[in-house]
Amino acid sequence: MTGSAENRWSDLRPRVISAVVMLVLGGLDLWFGATPFLVLVSALIGAMIWELARMSAPQNPRGAVVLGLVAGGVMLGAAFPAWPIIWMSAALSLIFLVPPRRHPIATTLTALAIMACGYGLFWLRETQGIVPILWLMGVVIVSDISGYFIGRTVGGPKFWPAISPKKTWSGTIAGWVGAAGLGAIFVALGHGGLMLILLSPLVAFAGQMGDIAESWLKRRAGIKDSSRLIPGHGGVLDRFDAVV
Repeated sequence: MTGSAENRWSDLRPRVISAVVMLVLGGLDLWFGATPFLVLVSALIGAMIWELARMSAPQNPRGAVVLGLVAGGVMLGAAFPAWPIIWMSAALSLIFLVPPRRHPIATTLTALAIMACGYGLFWLRETQGIVPILWLMGVVIVSDISGYFIGRTVGGPKFWPAISPKKTWSGTIAGWVGAAGLGAIFVALGHGGLMLILLSPLVAFAGQMGDIAESWLKRRAGIKDSSRLIPGHGGVLDRFDAVV
């Protein structure tokens, strides 16, 4: 029993350390203004596209690096008029249809979602300020933390064992409850109406489905993590799939 409990929480320490570092860096970057935030978002988008390319075409690692660099460069252009960036993002995503590549339609849709996420985050920061991004990231983080601890403590029936064997219904529901609680905190602080409490678990559910979708891609690719860039979490796509 002791060994099983230790194994259950074996990744907790690196996960916590990495999470704290990411929260501090992300918070400072968000606070210091649009340009640093755009640089950070561009780096994350480039890393996720690189991981997706490696996952879908492991025989072409150099091509994955090129795609990641191009994606990051395209995202940096979000500071300029929108339409060119949108068309360039779409064109880059369509490269994932070019064979040989595993599951080209699924990876192309994922690439489109990643690029749209990057532009959307920058647009939110520019037009709505930092509060909506804090809420969005908060919902994802609280949902993930609630699901992690409750799911591993309570256990029970699996949510979707064929795709994500570790996820349980108890953890999934805990994520919804945690997200609703965070929404209530934002409402109490004057950042939204009562509908935000209902919207928060819906956003958490969308994040959970993003995580499931990435798990499906990884299982088809026969890998556990999209990369090893973040200790305790795996890759950037593993950490930010719910945000996408």
